[in-house]
Amino acid sequence: MDNSTVLVGSICRQPEHSESPAGIPHTVLVLEHRSNQMEAGLNRQAYVRIQVVLTGAALTQHTRQLTLGNMVKVTGFLNRHQSRSGQAKLVLHAQQIEQIS
Repeated sequence: MDNSTVLVGSICRQPEHSESPAGIPHTVLVLEHRSNQMEAGLNRQAYVRIQVVLTGAALTQHTRQLTLGNMVKVTGFLNRHQSRSGQAKLVLHAQQIEQIS
């Protein structure tokens, strides 16, 4: 089954870098997207703020220079994460990230 998402937006929270107990590097950032989209022949404003998770040395090393306000294009897949309190949220797991500004 296909699960592929491409989203362009600005980083609206300073990226957080960490490492798993197994030594795998992770970066978590929050991406904010605003655009106008056509739906049923009408113009609609689209807005989303989503957490983006980058895993592995290749991706996380590339994100070390990213800061608040940078525009990026993220390609990846959507996955459900559940917090310790049991609250579920949708997260974008990046497979590729490109800085646009």
